[in-house]
Amino acid sequence: MRSKSSTFRTDRAVTTLAALLAGALALTACSSGDNDKKDSGRKSGAPTGSTVTLPELNGAHLEVAAVWTGGEQANFKKVLAEFEKRTGAKVTFVPAQDPIINFLGSKIAGGQPPDVALLPQPGAIKQAVQKGWAKPVGPEGRKELAKNYSQGWQDIGKVDGKQYGVYYKAANKSLIWYNAKVFENAGAQEPKTWQDLLTASQAVYDSGVTPFSVAGADGWPLTDWFENIYLSQAGPEKYDQLAQHKIKWTDPSVRQALTTLARIWGKKDYLAGGQSGALQTEFPQSVTQTFTGGDQPKSAMVYEGDFVQVNIGETKAKVGTDAKVFPFPAVGPAAPVVSGGDAAVILKDSKAAQALVTFLASPDAATIQAKLGGYLSPNKNVPVTAYPNAVQQKIAKALIASGDDFRFDMSDQAPQAFGGTPGKGEWKDLQDFLRNPKDVAGAQAKLEKDAAAAYGNGG
Repeated sequence: MRSKSSTFRTDRAVTTLAALLAGALALTACSSGDNDKKDSGRKSGAPTGSTVTLPELNGAHLEVAAVWTGGEQANFKKVLAEFEKRTGAKVTFVPAQDPIINFLGSKIAGGQPPDVALLPQPGAIKQAVQKGWAKPVGPEGRKELAKNYSQGWQDIGKVDGKQYGVYYKAANKSLIWYNAKVFENAGAQEPKTWQDLLTASQAVYDSGVTPFSVAGADGWPLTDWFENIYLSQAGPEKYDQLAQHKIKWTDPSVRQALTTLARIWGKKDYLAGGQSGALQTEFPQSVTQTFTGGDQPKSAMVYEGDFVQVNIGETKAKVGTDAKVFPFPAVGPAAPVVSGGDAAVILKDSKAAQALVTFLASPDAATIQAKLGGYLSPNKNVPVTAYPNAVQQKIAKALIASGDDFRFDMSDQAPQAFGGTPGKGEWKDLQDFLRNPKDVAGAQAKLEKDAAAAYGNGG
């Protein structure tokens, strides 16, 4: 799995959103009623200003498991507190270890499964269903989903056509963050195409700053680099085929994407520390070294999702002024928007568990956490103004505007042995490719060999 916090694992989506993301800073106003809940709850019905009716649950007790830690956990507990206030139920947050499926397995074996778990991958939902752990979402939850989510987000939570997951949290992972002062000094513009990105990189390099930080010590950011290029260049149909290993990693479309990727990874001077330095750079450092050192940082740009803001917060840089963002440029006809998220899944069916999942599918729950920052919801009825700054607002707007045109992160759809294990499979193969970006054919051969073993087919 990707990190102790699922924020760093979530991913996916395709659409022509470059213009929207690039220009949306001025378009963040979105009127909405006040979704802060002031009613004491504890009765059947809905408090003033709420959008969902919840049952009275006095005496009910629920356990909710997730791998979230720190501020992410603290903010989610505030959402659970609102559910308690409205229903009279008591909710306990259970910190889970990663991978959460293994954690849940041990809890279930001991006869103590949590009532609800937040699962970070579509594959994990499928696994929970196959093991007989997951219970279907009831009619009230499905009604909230139909009202608040695009069909695509509903479908990711389904297994064999039945709704098991409610996607409460999302991430937009098609973003490149940049040091605004470096771009200004270099006369570089926010790029809209891959060629524009190469032009901006050269301008930054010519100004005396290394263009990119690449978190090569962690395999997962490398898979995300590849996925954005592949999705934009090869298109969603090929992306789906490769994600399911219906085409081989030796396919010409993979060669094309790796060759494109090598136009940055293959230039030693474009990477902070060169290829060897990148392979020693962990994700948090890749961000912080881009936004420390004034206008002479170790790098000008860093690729990753909306959660980069958390690490920028560890520096003196301010998001929106010192640290700015543009969408991953279009490599093919459409810019990629790769997104993903965490889904609430019921493990112990009850009136209270169904009510909690219904609440998590509502704008009321998501709006509470949106206001607290560091969170993105796929719920289209969360007001954009709930997000605390203009950068988060434009990211949220872009995610919702993508509608059904998104794709879940390919590595998160893969068997864990291929797409989710440090030092193995795709993570290791792309680290080897970063080490030697000239060997495209060798990288393809390794990827195909490892994929075939993990998927149990020959492509």
